Amino acid sequence: MAAGTTFAFRAMDLAGTSSAGEIEAESKASVTEQLRQRGLIVLDVSEKSDPFKIEDLFKRWRGADMRELAVLSRQFATLIASGMPMLRTLSTLEEQTQDEQIKEAVASIRADVEAGSSLEQAMERQPKVFDRLFRAMVRSGEQSGRLEEAMDRIAFQVEKADGLRRQVKSALMYPALVFGFAIVVLIAIVIFIIPTFAGIFEELAEENPDEAGGLPLPTQVCVDVSNALTSYPYIILPALIVFAVGFLKWKKTERGNEQWDRFKLRLPFKIGDVIQKVALARWSRTFSGAVSSGVPMLQAIRLTGETAGNVVVEQAMDDVYASVKQGGSIAGPIEGNPIFPPMVGHMIAVGEETGQLEHMLTKIADFYETEVDAKVKALTALIEPVMIVFVGGIVGFIVVAMYLPMFSIFEKIR
Repeated sequence: MAAGTTFAFRAMDLAGTSSAGEIEAESKASVTEQLRQRGLIVLDVSEKSDPFKIEDLFKRWRGADMRELAVLSRQFATLIASGMPMLRTLSTLEEQTQDEQIKEAVASIRADVEAGSSLEQAMERQPKVFDRLFRAMVRSGEQSGRLEEAMDRIAFQVEKADGLRRQVKSALMYPALVFGFAIVVLIAIVIFIIPTFAGIFEELAEENPDEAGGLPLPTQVCVDVSNALTSYPYIILPALIVFAVGFLKWKKTERGNEQWDRFKLRLPFKIGDVIQKVALARWSRTFSGAVSSGVPMLQAIRLTGETAGNVVVEQAMDDVYASVKQGGSIAGPIEGNPIFPPMVGHMIAVGEETGQLEHMLTKIADFYETEVDAKVKALTALIEPVMIVFVGGIVGFIVVAMYLPMFSIFEKIR
C-alpha cells in the first residue's frame, strides 16, 4: 500500500469520549499504532478512497480471483494448524498474496483483528472478497475452535467452484472467439464491401438505363442493411447502447432477474440443461460445505439459496427453509420441485434418514460436476457445426445476393 494513504478512523478515549478524523499513514496497522500511542481505543479504521480514481473503480467492478482466494484459504489453514499466532498469520498471508484486492482485504482484516474484532467481523467489512457463506463457515470454525478445519473446507469449496467455472469457460472460449471474429468479418463486409458492389450496380444501371431493372430482393436487403449501418451510425450505436444498458438494469431488478434465470434454463441446443446442471453442482457443493462446517441448518439452507447463482434454485431453497422451520424434511420440497431431478430428492431423503446428509450432498456435487464436463464437451461439439453453418449461410447469402444483379444485367446486355 503506497505511503501517504489517507485513512478515516473512529476511536474512543479511556473516559468513553468518541472521536473521529483522518490520518495519513502507510497502513491500517500504522494508524492503529499511532492512535494507541495517543491513548485511544481504536473502533474502526478504513481507507479513504478517491472516487475518481479509475483503478479504484475497476477494483470495485471486478471480483476477487477465486484461485488466489483458494490458495489464501489453504495457506491460512496450514499456518493456523502450525500454531502461528493470528496476527502473524495474517501478516504472512498479506506478504504472500499476489492478488492486490485480496492483499488489501487481508491488510484491512489484520488491522481490524489487531483493534479487537473477531476474524468473521473483520471479514464482514470486506464483502467483495469474502461472501456470506465464507464468513459463516469462518464464524462456525471460530466458535467451535476448529478454524483450521473450516479454512480447509473453504479452500476445497472455492477450488471446486473455481474449477467448475474454468471448465465451462475454457470449453466455450473457442466457439465464442470464432463466432465473435465471424461477426466482425460480416460487419466489415456489410460496411465496406457491399457499398462497393452497390456503386458498381448504380454505374451499370446508368450506362444501360434501358436494360437495367430493379435489384433482386436479396441484393436489395443487403444494400439496405449496409446503407443503414453506414448512413445512420449515430442512431444505431446509441440505440444499441441504450438497449444494452436497459437490459442490464432490467436484469438487476427482482422480476427481471427471475425471468432471465428461468429463460436461461429453457435455452435450446442443451444449453439450458448445462446451466441447470452447473447450478445443481454449485448448490450441492455449497450446501455440503456449509453442513460439514457446522453452520446451523436453517442458516445453511438460507445461505445456500442466496449463493446458488440461480433464482429458481433460491426459491426452491425458500420452500426448504419453510419446511425445516416448521419441523418438516429437506427432501420433501426438493422432491416436489422440477428444478431438481428425482435422483437428488431420493439421495437427500436417504441422507436425512441415515444421518449422512453431508456425504450425500458431496456425492450429488461430484456427479453433477462430472455431468457438466460431459455436457459441456457435447455442447461444444454441437455448437461448432451449427456456428459454421450459420456463418457460412450468411456469407453465402451475401455472395449470391451481390452477384445476382451482375448476372441479370450481363444477360440483358448480351
